[in-house]
Amino acid sequence: MFLSVFDMFKVGVGPSSSHTMGPMVAGARFLEKMRASPFHFKGLRASLHGSLAFTGVGHATDRATILGLAGFEPATYDAAKAEAVLADIKARKVIDVPGMGEMAFDPGKDLVFDYGPALAGHANGMILKATDAQGDVIMEETYYSIGGGFVLTAGELAEAGGGKAKARADVPYPFEKADEMLAMAKASGLSIAAMKRANELKFRSATDLDRGMERIWQVMNDCITRGMAGEGILPGGLKVRRRAKGIHDALMAERGLNMTPPHTINDWMSLYAMAVNEENAAGGQVVTAPTNGAAGVVPAVIRYWLDHVPGASSSRVGEFLLTAAAIGGLVKHNASISGAECGCQAEVGSAAAMAAAGLCAVLGGTPEQVENAAEIALEHHLGMTCDPVKGLVQVPCIERNGLGAIKAVSAASLALRGDGIHLVSLDVCIETMRQTGRDMHEKYKETSLGGLAVNVPNC
Repeated sequence: MFLSVFDMFKVGVGPSSSHTMGPMVAGARFLEKMRASPFHFKGLRASLHGSLAFTGVGHATDRATILGLAGFEPATYDAAKAEAVLADIKARKVIDVPGMGEMAFDPGKDLVFDYGPALAGHANGMILKATDAQGDVIMEETYYSIGGGFVLTAGELAEAGGGKAKARADVPYPFEKADEMLAMAKASGLSIAAMKRANELKFRSATDLDRGMERIWQVMNDCITRGMAGEGILPGGLKVRRRAKGIHDALMAERGLNMTPPHTINDWMSLYAMAVNEENAAGGQVVTAPTNGAAGVVPAVIRYWLDHVPGASSSRVGEFLLTAAAIGGLVKHNASISGAECGCQAEVGSAAAMAAAGLCAVLGGTPEQVENAAEIALEHHLGMTCDPVKGLVQVPCIERNGLGAIKAVSAASLALRGDGIHLVSLDVCIETMRQTGRDMHEKYKETSLGGLAVNVPNC
């Protein structure tokens, strides 16, 4: 099994990888299918199902779907251009599809939020349709946004075996389980990052790999910087005020004071994570890590390591990302990184496991200690629900990323204090997460029908 580091870390747009990026990607894929067809299309329609319907407005799923059908893609998203295009579509009830001309589309009628039962394949389902001049549907495709910006058609989902994304196996170290990963590391004498790097080099040059990872970290770090400078109220109606700048200013004012307590380091970790997720909530550019809802954990831990740990070097960020991606790939392949499928344990829990593994690796941990760090972090997120208030990726998501980063650092530290031998394996923990997600009531899986979402006044 092989999922690239660039599968796990993708440059995109907030507020959600599954509810914003996924539908935008699905729209772009549907346009490709239309362009390859001999039919002449005159109109477009879309319907959102399951979690995409219940929290679609708060996650900007409606906007993302329309923009995807208008030719926008997450990696090249232009916010100003998008606003102009959306205003034009709303006014004229027409989408000007790149390369295909104008298509009839009335956002109030042709985009349907279906609040009935979810589609059979996944909690995040959507159906896209193209019509002829008479309004008859002549092309239709069902897409599932399975988390982290990954999108599969109904046929691809069935072929892949449920929620698993297609993964290549023709690599030097094709581990599907953590136990296999450790066995390969022992046999080869390589670190997890080194094995992951060898797998990546099967598909791209070393220069492209290193430049790609440098860009991933640059986008992450820029997001932290923007978030720490941002002010005002986040969009969506909850009137959540950005806090990262105030926290940053206070921490900077305290620097150098002898009375600063040691636990203040936790505030720095939370700051970095919250800065990212406030940018995400505002619809800014972020990196899925492995999702947008959990995008703050990994960059926060990297920034903590670089800024606060003696001996840290930016030249080893790639090692951190490769190790984290290996762990994220195991979680995605064997369980899920989708909050709509397994709750927040699959998002912030997975991110914490990835971050813990990456930090443990760059601090000198053995493969066994790295696996232990990931297991500790994931184990102590098991059962965590996804219950965003008003369907927005704000409460409890923003602070939850900060706490996830703190747990990740603690997990790495605990693992480094041991020899890698532990009772619960990462494989067992991942399988437990999968089973817990399967048994979890749907109202706690990104539908905003339970938990904080119904107990906190949101208007």
